[in-house]
Amino acid sequence: MAVPVSQAWTVATYVLKQKFMGRKKYPLVLMLEPLFRCNLACAGCGKIQYPAHILKAELSPEDCFKAVEECGTPMVAIPGGEPLLHPQMPEIVAGLVARKKYVYMCTNALLLKEKLHLFKPSKYLSFSVHVDGQREHHDFSVCREGGYDIAMEGVRVAVEAGFRVTTNTTLFDGADPNSVRAHFDELMVAGVESMMVSPGYTYDKAPDQKHFLGRARSKKMFRAILSNRKKTWRFNASPMFMEFLMGKKDLTCTPWGMPTFSIFGWQKPCYLLQDGYADTFKELMETVRWQNYGTESGNPQCANCMVHSGYEASGVNYTFGSIKGLLQTAKAIFFSKYEDEGAMKLLNEWKPAHTAPLVQIAAPTSSKSTQLQEVSGD
Repeated sequence: MAVPVSQAWTVATYVLKQKFMGRKKYPLVLMLEPLFRCNLACAGCGKIQYPAHILKAELSPEDCFKAVEECGTPMVAIPGGEPLLHPQMPEIVAGLVARKKYVYMCTNALLLKEKLHLFKPSKYLSFSVHVDGQREHHDFSVCREGGYDIAMEGVRVAVEAGFRVTTNTTLFDGADPNSVRAHFDELMVAGVESMMVSPGYTYDKAPDQKHFLGRARSKKMFRAILSNRKKTWRFNASPMFMEFLMGKKDLTCTPWGMPTFSIFGWQKPCYLLQDGYADTFKELMETVRWQNYGTESGNPQCANCMVHSGYEASGVNYTFGSIKGLLQTAKAIFFSKYEDEGAMKLLNEWKPAHTAPLVQIAAPTSSKSTQLQEVSGD
């Protein structure tokens, strides 16, 4: 099972309750961002491009708990920034666990081994470790030499200590499907509970804008990666979202499915776009013109988005929206290996659109972010 039965049951009953109440727009996961600062400077991320006074700001535990109560979701993801840099993160996590929220604390794991003793294993807590592929690809992606080895050591230490550990892999245009599949094998051997994989999103503030995937190439790449899958692989995602990535399922974006609360308030409209902020969750849901977002809207900012935060809730909604959805999901879970000879051919012939590395990595000279030196690509 990719997630504990208790968590799957909690989420299923929550979704069914929303449908019984006739709610068409409801949140599935709260994206709680207690800070933006990070100890990495990934070229594909725009979070740390904020000025220094913003990077120093933090949400208090009370702010976090209030947002969780407002939103009412059964699951809370804590991205950032790097959450382990927040001095009160153990208190925040303990408070959420006490409220019986299923918490995914997202981390690059550079500090995980050092900070692990501050947390207690619980079925409600999972460390979601950011690992973007095998050693060379991950280190290029996060712009830090040795980042992969530190992250995987953190994974193994946390697993051995009895914690739930999942992973989050974001893929860009330089990804090699063969390497990604080997990466999945490595994660399973390390004892990871389940894996999440998603294409990268084109953050406006990201230093590198060349390597984000378009929709057509995303589907082609994920078809190569996720077809003919091994029985040992376990994924922390809706089967319908995975089929969407492979081009086997059409889903519309659910921008309200994973609302974001940060030091600025409730982010409009979603985790990936910043079109203003609301003071309350109620204001967010009532004032955003949701029809202006998603691929179907024609909004150019949404044109190539296939990201987990926009479409995972869509997959879950599809599953519980009809008997057909339930049956298709059950079939995907228990029977489908997605055998595909064409996908095998794609694996054998795959060539990245960009052959030059994303960035040149310099070994870190201090505890601060790695220094980056851009390389002319094409």
